[in-house]
Amino acid sequence: MKRLPIILGVVVVAVFVLVNSIFIVDERQQALKLQFGQVVGQTEGYREPGLYFKIPLIQTVVFYEDRILPLEGGELEVTPIDDRRLVVDAFARWRITDPVRFRQAVTSELNALPRLERILNASLREVLGSVTSDTILSDERSELMTRIRDTTRAQSQNLGVQIVDVRLRRVDLPQQNLQATFERMQAEREREAADERARGEEAAQRIRANADRQAIELVSEARREAEVIRGEADGERNRIYASAYGRDEEFFSFYRSLTAYERALQGSNSSIVLTPDSEFFQYFGEGRLNAAAAEAAAASGAGAEEAGAQETGAEASEATAPSGQAAPGAAPAGEAAPTTPAPAAD
Repeated sequence: MKRLPIILGVVVVAVFVLVNSIFIVDERQQALKLQFGQVVGQTEGYREPGLYFKIPLIQTVVFYEDRILPLEGGELEVTPIDDRRLVVDAFARWRITDPVRFRQAVTSELNALPRLERILNASLREVLGSVTSDTILSDERSELMTRIRDTTRAQSQNLGVQIVDVRLRRVDLPQQNLQATFERMQAEREREAADERARGEEAAQRIRANADRQAIELVSEARREAEVIRGEADGERNRIYASAYGRDEEFFSFYRSLTAYERALQGSNSSIVLTPDSEFFQYFGEGRLNAAAAEAAAASGAGAEEAGAQETGAEASEATAPSGQAAPGAAPAGEAAPTTPAPAAD
């Protein structure tokens, strides 16, 4: 019975030593074994889940998260190269990749957040300050976020952490500069519209000038062809007139006079003041018309007599009349041959 307390004390001490000699690392954690503040054991830390041992009361164990951790950045005002200030709200995701360096640099996760936030803000100002605001608000934002992630990752490697991803949650204009920004955007759009209108007017004038030049060329060519055709037609007309005039000059003159009467005497009140012996009225009076008809009849009668004389001469050559007698139809000697009176002119 006297040994029972001793045995119980030994058991308690053994249990205490055993409990303080082991530590468990699960899949969500990574650990460092410290001895008087120095890392011992696995120098890269215990990152594989399992059961590990340590020296009680001399060695201690610190645990760090092995999962991806959040980094919520506040609203940050950046100025792109076009001097249009923007308010950016970004966040990042990070994880501890080197627990030894992480402990040496920041000691704990709580101390790492301010430093990571400063690195993230510096990267946002560096990358977004090198582009225009239109680029930030366009489809190129994903490329900008990749650049920010790479810049932040490079600056945070000495902390023993890795920046997994960086995202821009919101990009907006400052409230105090919203109206001025809208007015400047409107002025820029009006300037661009004026430039577009000026270029359009220039193109329109160029098209009009080209069209006018082509129209002048087409009209000139058409006029030239028309003048050629008109000249050929006038030549053909003059040839026809000359041929007709050569056949019967009197009829041609008569026809031209009738055409002149038709063109000059139009309407119900046409009147012309000329002298009676004017050449314009040479076929207009009754006497002139009768004289013209008589001349035409005389010309036709003379032609008939000439034809009859030629026929009589031909018959005389075939048959000879008796001596001292006249041929049948011939006039007696010493008498004139009867002549047929010309018809009276109407």
